[in-house]
Amino acid sequence: MQFTAAQISILLNGRIEGNADVTVSSFGKIEEAQEGQLTFLANPKYEDFLYSTQASIAIVNENYELRDPVKPTLIRVPDAYTGFAQLLGKYQEMATQKMKGIQQPSYIASSAKLEEDVFVGAFSYIGENVQVGKNTKIFPNTFLGDNVVIGDDCLIHPGVKIYHDCVVQNRVIIHAGTIIGSDGFGFAPQADGSFKKVPQIGNVLVENDVEIGANTTIDRATMGSTCIKAGAKLDNLIQIAHNVEVGESTVIAAQVGISGSTKVGKNVMIGGQAGIVGHIQIADGSRINAQSGVSKSMKEPYGTVTGSPAADYSSVLRSQAVFRNLPEMEKRIYELEKIVRQLMAEKMNGVPR
Repeated sequence: MQFTAAQISILLNGRIEGNADVTVSSFGKIEEAQEGQLTFLANPKYEDFLYSTQASIAIVNENYELRDPVKPTLIRVPDAYTGFAQLLGKYQEMATQKMKGIQQPSYIASSAKLEEDVFVGAFSYIGENVQVGKNTKIFPNTFLGDNVVIGDDCLIHPGVKIYHDCVVQNRVIIHAGTIIGSDGFGFAPQADGSFKKVPQIGNVLVENDVEIGANTTIDRATMGSTCIKAGAKLDNLIQIAHNVEVGESTVIAAQVGISGSTKVGKNVMIGGQAGIVGHIQIADGSRINAQSGVSKSMKEPYGTVTGSPAADYSSVLRSQAVFRNLPEMEKRIYELEKIVRQLMAEKMNGVPR
């Protein structure tokens, strides 16, 4: 597929500087892009590459000021990173539009309902009463249990397993190996020291425009729903326990674990390998730094915590500053102790001051 700078500028509602008829057929990083490729500049750290790149088209911020002439035709947009992401999204959409029909071998229950322009990859299993919305693409080796509902325009990548009764709304992307709706970790202690399984009869609800990374697991609720709300973005290798609620437009990095029944607000950012205990609340806009261990509720919106156990970010920084000074403080205390001992000895020996 080839596109001209003029066509791309119309798509992005951008402004052209240079040859509007130049064409591109692929994308490239600004430091290594070649002729016939499109690139972008959003991070100032890569500014120098704009003057050496061989790319034919570059997307830049509309207020970016050139210090020297450049080879590529420029398309100026309000935000270059957002514009480039929008363009990649359109490219991916065009690439998947041609995927339609049902590859064999696959099993699709007679009671399942697939809307128009659905694609089902080979070796997939679609159970009883499953509903799949229009233009959704289900890649090979996918399992959809009985009564699962998948909305419109979703991408379900290879090897995804969605257990019975779970609901995935529209424009959701689920990456390979993810499991949605496995049993929550619920066991009742018994008098003899054993554990009795608590049946998990709820489901998982994934709302519109969510993206879930590879090999992430989201447990079904004991009762009700484990809920991933609209616009949330989950990285790879995340564990979401039963009855957790993840708020709108919250982003969670890799290897995070959230224990059961915790409620995470909207616009929260959680760094990689953070752990959050169960039955607490994380306020809207909270920031949890990587590897933090959150053991109590964050009640004030837009707070930041770090460390394990997690504490207020500013307080932790002050504590770290004190910790770094401990060797010097130890020396000073040792010197003060010597002076005190000397004064006490002089006093006991009756030495006049």
